[in-house]
Amino acid sequence: MPKRDAIFPAGRHALYEAHRYSAAIRSGDLLFVSGQVGSREDGSPEPVFEDQVRRAFANLRAVLAAAGCTLDDVVDVTTFHTDPATQIEKVMAIRAAEIGEAPYPNWTAVGVNWLAGFDFEIKVIARIPAAG
Repeated sequence: MPKRDAIFPAGRHALYEAHRYSAAIRSGDLLFVSGQVGSREDGSPEPVFEDQVRRAFANLRAVLAAAGCTLDDVVDVTTFHTDPATQIEKVMAIRAAEIGEAPYPNWTAVGVNWLAGFDFEIKVIARIPAAG
């Protein structure tokens, strides 16, 4: 079995090392991106919720770019929320600006009670575009 083909963005943040995980794994033409949170480079969370969500998307875009993908290549999205009832409208507004027009990727939103100090996390599966 071949080794995992790990993908990391330039300037990867401290959480990858602290928690020992890869930003993404390439398998054939699929990219499985680990949950991205609104962390600064030192691993600390953005204190304002909307900024945390925007930074999570920025971190996601950086991982996708490292594999030659964009948000347009995303086929499946899972988001995690510590307080979905009060957060969902803010997330929906930011998500709409980030994801763009239809057709939209699949999306599953999950309420959780712990995200290691964060309030939002996004993980995706993307199809890697053919080269050339």
